[in-house]
Amino acid sequence: MWAAAPLFFLLLLLLLLLLLLLSVLLLARLRRRGARLEPAGRAVLITGCDSGFGHLLALRLHRLGFTVFAGCLCPGGEGARRLRREAGDGRLLVLRLDVTRARDVLAAKELVLSHLPERGFWGLVNNAGISTFGETGWLSMEKYEKFADVNLLGSIRTTLAFLPLLRKYKGRIVFMSSIIAYFTLGNGIYSMTKAAIEKFSDALRLEMKKFGVQVCIIQPGNYARSTKIQPPVSAEEIWNELSEEEKAVYNKEYVQERANFFNSILSEGSTNGNEVVDVMVDALTSPAPKARYMVAKLKEKALVFVCALFPTVVMDSVLSYALSK
Repeated sequence: MWAAAPLFFLLLLLLLLLLLLLSVLLLARLRRRGARLEPAGRAVLITGCDSGFGHLLALRLHRLGFTVFAGCLCPGGEGARRLRREAGDGRLLVLRLDVTRARDVLAAKELVLSHLPERGFWGLVNNAGISTFGETGWLSMEKYEKFADVNLLGSIRTTLAFLPLLRKYKGRIVFMSSIIAYFTLGNGIYSMTKAAIEKFSDALRLEMKKFGVQVCIIQPGNYARSTKIQPPVSAEEIWNELSEEEKAVYNKEYVQERANFFNSILSEGSTNGNEVVDVMVDALTSPAPKARYMVAKLKEKALVFVCALFPTVVMDSVLSYALSK
C-alpha cells in the first residue's frame, strides 16, 4: 500500500494542475465573451487618495469617464490639490474621509447620494492603509488598535455603509490586500490586518453573489517606492520607543540590523505603481473580474507559492534564513 502512495500523490497533483488549467481557460473565455464596462454615468468611491495607488487610480478612472469620489485624509493637502487641478471638472470630487471615523463615512455616503450620476453607484475601492515595522513586542497596544482600525475596521466600516447602494446597482467592491497576507518579514502588524481583510473579503464575495455584486482582492508585492505607506525606518526612533522590558532583551545593534534589513527590502520596491492600478481598473471594468489579482515579482510569487503549498516548517526555515542574512 505504501509503495503506491507516491503514484497516488503524483496523480492527485496532475489532477489539480488539470483543474487549474481548465479554470484558467474558462475564465479567459468568459473575459473574451463579455463587453467592457461603459464608465460614463457610473460613480466610484476610493479611499486613501492622498497619494499612492488611490491617487493614481482616481486620476485614471476620471480619464476613463467615471464619476470619482476621492476620499482624502487631508483634503487640503498637496495630493488633494493635485487631484482637483488635474481633473479640472465636476466628475472628480475630493472629500475628507478618515475611515476610522463613522461620521466621515456617513458624510461621504450623503455626498455620493447627492451627486449620484444617472447609472448609479458602481464601485467601492477600499484602498486606505498604513504600515510600520517592528517585532511583536516592540509595538504598543495602542498601535495595534490603530492599525486594526485603519486597515481592517476602516474597510469594513466603509463597506457596510455602501452595501445597500452596491446591491442596488450590482456594483463592484475592491479591497487592497498584499502578498504580506501570506507571510511576514518584520511587519507582522501589517501582515495581520491584510490576512484579516482577505478572510472578510472571501466571506463577502460568496454572500454578494446572489445580489450580482462582485468582490475582488488586489495583492501587490513590494511597491514601497511607489507609495508613501512605508517610509524608511529609523533604528534610533525604534529604540527610543521600546519599553524598558524590551530594551533588557534586545540591544541597539540588533535593532539597527533589523532596521537595515527592512530598509534594504524597501529599497528594492518597484517604482511603477501603474502596474497595480492596471489590475484595479480591470477589477472594476472587466465583464469577468478575478477574485484575486496578484501583482508581484517572480520571486515574490514563488514565496507565496511555498507558503501556500508547503508545510509551515519549510516556510519558517525559508523566512528564518532570509532574516539571518
